[in-house]
Amino acid sequence: MSRPSPRVDKGVVFHAERRRFLLDILKYMTEYGHEQLVACSEPSVGLKGFIVVHDTTLGPGAGGVRIWPYQSEDEAILDVLRLSRAMTYKSAVAGLSLGGGKAVLIADPAKDKTEAMMRAYGRYVETLGGRYITTTDVGSTTQDLEYIALETKHVAGLPTSAGGSGDTSELTGLGLYRGMQACAKAVWGSDSLSDRMVAMQGFGKVAQHTAEHLLKEGATLVATDIQEGALDNARQLGVKVVEPDEIYDVACDIFSPCALGGVLNSDTIPRLKCRIVAGGANNQLQAGEDGVELQRMAILYAPDYVINAGGIINVSCEVGATYSLERARAMTEGIYETVERVLRMSSMNDITTAQAAERLAEERLDSARKIRSR
Repeated sequence: MSRPSPRVDKGVVFHAERRRFLLDILKYMTEYGHEQLVACSEPSVGLKGFIVVHDTTLGPGAGGVRIWPYQSEDEAILDVLRLSRAMTYKSAVAGLSLGGGKAVLIADPAKDKTEAMMRAYGRYVETLGGRYITTTDVGSTTQDLEYIALETKHVAGLPTSAGGSGDTSELTGLGLYRGMQACAKAVWGSDSLSDRMVAMQGFGKVAQHTAEHLLKEGATLVATDIQEGALDNARQLGVKVVEPDEIYDVACDIFSPCALGGVLNSDTIPRLKCRIVAGGANNQLQAGEDGVELQRMAILYAPDYVINAGGIINVSCEVGATYSLERARAMTEGIYETVERVLRMSSMNDITTAQAAERLAEERLDSARKIRSR
């Protein structure tokens, strides 16, 4: 006679598994200095996502809401944790009075996004009482911000017709272009990009604005994207189009990642045939050692959160002040000098450009913490 199977309390097993999962998240948050993780759920409107406030030393955490069909909650949480930390460093290096924050919603923006979903998200933003200011990111638009603004005042990047600073992609594209020029000067002795070949991975709004500057100067472009509409826009500008996986093998002067993160890794870096990596995507390096490998290959890497800061600079000019496009453009032009500072620190200290940018950010944060402690 066989023994009966032991009774399994599924609730206890679930809570035990969840406890282990939460401990891992909290360990990650402690290691990288995150302050707060908020889970957002409203099944009736399809809202499922997370908001993270990374660091409020310099001001309220600011960052966009990314809408993306993540394969799992773990993937979404890791992405929002990494993105929020990058926002802290981005604002710190840019000299802004903002901290780092980010939100991700697990949804397909083309099929799932609705006014009700965005308003429900806005109500979660409001519960944070100003610790987090939301704006646009991948998958979200200024129209979405108008829906969010119906539920919270802690939103920036609204359309200019609504008194906001408008689409952040235009100045992000300008800053990316200026950063490329600074890198070109370091590599070739001249910041001219005329006749340079630039391979753009992703051809969304930021890449398109960057491309306009590059084409006007006389650069040659090749691009790829997973969206056919983006490829049509590239073709209309006279840009050569290749398949997504082919972009890594294009012989070019500048490789420009302008899609999602983690694209520079042990598999893709050996395929690069460029002298500079400078793109608008966040968290381009999959791991810290990838920056070391780029340096070993004599490829100059422009740290992503330094070169793509035009958007948050634009937003900062709206927060707590009457928005001025002239001021936002002038501050964005300063990305050129900021990149030069990063390159000098990298050279003087024999560290990677990624490490140099992080050091600049931490120095400003440490200085602010000392002032606050007094």
